[in-house]
Amino acid sequence: MTKSEIGKLGEDSVCSYLTEHGYTIAARNYRIKGGEIDIIACNGDYIAFVEVKTRKKDSLVSGFEAVNKRKRGLIIRTAADYCIKHPTVLQPRFDVAEVIAENGVVLSIDYINNAYDTTGFNIFF
Repeated sequence: MTKSEIGKLGEDSVCSYLTEHGYTIAARNYRIKGGEIDIIACNGDYIAFVEVKTRKKDSLVSGFEAVNKRKRGLIIRTAADYCIKHPTVLQPRFDVAEVIAENGVVLSIDYINNAYDTTGFNIFF
C-alpha cells in the first residue's frame, strides 16, 4: 500500500469510529493554503477538528508525538478559516486519532478528545 492509501485507510476507519459514537462527518480533507484538517465532525455539542495519524505497529514515533506545535498551529489556523466560512454555535475542539494498521488491516484506534487547545496561538474562536 502507498502512504496515501494507508492514510485513507486510517481516515476511513476514524470516520466509522466517529459515526458509531454519534458524530456526523461535516468535511474530510478540508484544505487551505498551508493547512489541512483530516476530518471535521459534529455531535451536537462540539465541532471536532480531527488529525488522523496512521502508523505501523511498533513505529518509532507515535501518531500523537507527530502532531507537534507547528502542525497544531496549521490545524488551528485551518479550523479558524473553516469556522469563518461555515459559522456554527458548536464549541470547537481539537482531537487526535492514532490508527495502528498492518498489511491493510486496522489493528486499533486510539482517540484523544480535546488533545490540545489554542493556548499560545493568536487565534480565537
